[in-house]
Amino acid sequence: MSDNLPTFEQIPKHVAIVMDGNNRWAKRRHLPGVAGHKSGVKAVRIVIEQAARMGVEVLTLFAFSSENWQRPEKEVNALMQLFLNALQREVKKLHEHNIRLIIMGDLAGFSSTLQEHIHKAQDLTEKNDGLTLVVAANYGGRWDMSNAAKQLALDVKAGKVNTDDITPELFGKYTCLHDLPEPDLCIRTGGELRISNFMLWQFAYSELVFSDALWPDFKETHFWSAIEEYNSRTRRFGRTDEQLKEDS
Repeated sequence: MSDNLPTFEQIPKHVAIVMDGNNRWAKRRHLPGVAGHKSGVKAVRIVIEQAARMGVEVLTLFAFSSENWQRPEKEVNALMQLFLNALQREVKKLHEHNIRLIIMGDLAGFSSTLQEHIHKAQDLTEKNDGLTLVVAANYGGRWDMSNAAKQLALDVKAGKVNTDDITPELFGKYTCLHDLPEPDLCIRTGGELRISNFMLWQFAYSELVFSDALWPDFKETHFWSAIEEYNSRTRRFGRTDEQLKEDS
């Protein structure tokens, strides 16, 4: 792992990554799909270290979507075991490096054992003020928004919210990670050009960068390249170039 960290003019506060390509990586090597997921753990460690060293505030990794339950049972069971192993083996290291861990998604879908380890991991690291690492598991953007709508409807029913007061800003407070910066940059590996139901609400103004590297092959240089591409973009947020110049 390189000690020479490039210098960038702009460091995104929040980087989200769709970690795609594990199965294809394994298939090309005539290995079972779970071998790709195991190999992808190294790439996870790389991006966590790079994000922390760069001063990224939040790193969100899409680990398991709401739709991934449809995969073969053997693969799903292996993924759940990998998740449990990671919680058992890696969380102490995160804590030692002052990293806060948040698991984002519908946790009720997991086994009681997995839920117990998730809560322990979050409790252990909750006061850490370094990098915030968010792992999206049993998560989907549509689930996030429908869950937000449900919670908002309950507050309206309870008289806590007036329907006339509902705005995008208010709705956003009911979505996941509402108390953290919205993603500045989304990186998707594996060469696919879509976001696959990931953080649909939060990605309204995120810059999207797509990498051909399969996730187990994702290295520091790929991460740096994505940050460099981010720096080449002009983020207008609905304004014109002239307005941006006036504000600068």
